[in-house]
Amino acid sequence: MAELVLRHVSKRFGGLLAVDDLDLEVPEGRILSLIGPNGAGKTTVFNMITGVYPPSDGTISYGGRKLNHLRSSRIIRRGIARTFQNIRLFKSMTVLENVQVGMHCRTRSGAFRALFKSPFSIQEEKEITDKSMEILEFLGLADHRNEYASNLPYGGQRRLEIARAVATQPKTLLLDEPAAGMNPSETAELMDLILKLRDTGLTIFLVEHDMRLVMGISEIVIVLDHGQKIAQGDPKEIQQNEKVIEAYLGTKAKTQG
Repeated sequence: MAELVLRHVSKRFGGLLAVDDLDLEVPEGRILSLIGPNGAGKTTVFNMITGVYPPSDGTISYGGRKLNHLRSSRIIRRGIARTFQNIRLFKSMTVLENVQVGMHCRTRSGAFRALFKSPFSIQEEKEITDKSMEILEFLGLADHRNEYASNLPYGGQRRLEIARAVATQPKTLLLDEPAAGMNPSETAELMDLILKLRDTGLTIFLVEHDMRLVMGISEIVIVLDHGQKIAQGDPKEIQQNEKVIEAYLGTKAKTQG
């Protein structure tokens, strides 16, 4: 069953057609990767799904409900969280505080209760701390809870951004180039982490250039080129697809290879 569905989705920026009539389904509880050359429109797809900007045409729906023109905060509450190509942490806050910020989209205490420390808000803050610590334990960051986010190594900062996204209690997690800048050891750990998250019931939808990661964990791979879907299948099918090889290498490189 597909919980996230794009139908005939396009995005124009002036005269540039970044995404062209895209049909895409993300099945529940699976790992799906969206790949393609630079400029293929992959991050644009993520930005439309998460409300950064609306599609020019077509429909994006989640759980049978339309997402078009919803604000990002409402889409998060529907159950979709994401990370970004460039790490976006609150670097002057601790590791624990970063995860607590993610959880606040699910809080029920209003500003008045929080300001005057009502019993309800005090209890809710304790629950937020406890749940945040559970997430940090799960992602292997509990020992760093009191460190500033800026002091974590690069791989740790990537992991913390995932932890903060998980703190929003999503059903679907969008990872935008999570392995960017990682060394092989960090990438291997990331692969294990993504599989571990999938095993909790999360649906994982990722954009990635690291083909070892994509082919190693994906159940479905979709390929974009110049904003159009040119292939879909399991990793083995994609590796053997001539259109995909041509998109990445070009016809000349393919013939010489």
